[in-house]
Amino acid sequence: MAKDVIAIFDIGKTNKKFFLFDMDFKEVHRDYTYLEPIEDEDGHPTENLIELQHWIKDTFQSALKSKKYNIKALNFSSYGASFVHVDDHGNAIPPLYNYTKPIDEGIITKFYGNYGPELKFSRETGTTKEGLLNSGMQLYWLKQAKPEVFAKIRYALHLPQYLSYLFTGTPLSEYTSIGCHTAMWDFEKQDYHEWVYLEGIHEKLPPIVDTGTSINMNLLGHPVKVGIGIHDSSSALLPYIRSIDKKFLLLSTGTWSIALNPFSTELLSDEDTNSNCINYMRVNGGPVKAARLFLGNEYNEKIKELAQLFNVPEDYHKKVSFDPALLQRITDNFTPKFTWVSLNVESKAITGEPHFSSYEEAYHQLMLELVDLQIESIRRAIGKDTITRLYVDGGFANNQIFIELLSRGLKGIKIRTTDASLGSALGAALVISNTKLDDKFLKKNYALKKHRPLITS
Repeated sequence: MAKDVIAIFDIGKTNKKFFLFDMDFKEVHRDYTYLEPIEDEDGHPTENLIELQHWIKDTFQSALKSKKYNIKALNFSSYGASFVHVDDHGNAIPPLYNYTKPIDEGIITKFYGNYGPELKFSRETGTTKEGLLNSGMQLYWLKQAKPEVFAKIRYALHLPQYLSYLFTGTPLSEYTSIGCHTAMWDFEKQDYHEWVYLEGIHEKLPPIVDTGTSINMNLLGHPVKVGIGIHDSSSALLPYIRSIDKKFLLLSTGTWSIALNPFSTELLSDEDTNSNCINYMRVNGGPVKAARLFLGNEYNEKIKELAQLFNVPEDYHKKVSFDPALLQRITDNFTPKFTWVSLNVESKAITGEPHFSSYEEAYHQLMLELVDLQIESIRRAIGKDTITRLYVDGGFANNQIFIELLSRGLKGIKIRTTDASLGSALGAALVISNTKLDDKFLKKNYALKKHRPLITS
């Protein structure tokens, strides 16, 4: 007998994944591909939208025809800050502009001149000024620089909702994509910001529905409940929200380290926006305060430097074990020794070239300085909330020294690590199901581990 499953497309900038989960949310099938980027009209790399469409449709049809599985539901998780525009006939208007694409600084200056000042605007919209990473700016840019393209747009669909649109033909918007640093949402008014209406952008935006909305479709003769998609960061947060009954903070680590507080009810302060804090949105439209730090990128840069300095392989850092005595010697005579190349933080005054007696000493010093910055970021995300639980996922969840130093600096906060490699895909499966989760879900599905610190003083 065929197994009932939920199908999920998890579309990242690099890898495109397809999962089948059984009704207990266990992975039973996975497929993935890598698509070479193409170039837009200005030569900037961007998503190959046509190939992505083909892969998604071919992959789903193959799974739908399988006699092993009975697909009951389909949903989508993908990166944000990306619009797909469709015309009056429902056809995509290429390209899918990459959010790293630089645009005329004069247009950005004009925008903030009309709708600023910048600090006030950032506080209202829960964003920082970041060009097309504020995806609402793409629509403003198109209206100013490419009015002929802007005029063709019937609907501007966030990428997760466009993926759903491929199967349903129904254009919709939902909160997690709107709240993904788009600069379009006014968190105080709980509506699109005034500029969206003044510029007529709202006429290009589909109706907003709950993220858990689904549409019953008949796909190749199979009844399938099709979800409307969800932004990947918000999707990754959802399993925690649904299975934990106490306030918590999620620290998602990787190239970016993002501290997510889904319980904050305050608007961002000027200090928050100056410190790279933004807001995401929960599936119900509630704010999620997020403090961002380019930690993984900086870590990788410093690992390369240390490998050259000590003439060891770049992966030597994986062999370094936590040494409490070494750490104590460093902290007893602590002075900062690293200058940051990619972190948007104030570097402390460093005099001369740093001297280390060993790679292990240099690595412990590096981790101590990076974790100090991470703790500052975590405290910004917590704000005035009382939070006593911290969950850490991503690459640094497996770094013993990182977790030990977090525990040392965050006294009174219980730290747990998880393996959330399926996080955004699982969240997309959960949001389309009516399943209630218990407190054992993370242990069963996320390899939840409680941290017992070695440092006691």
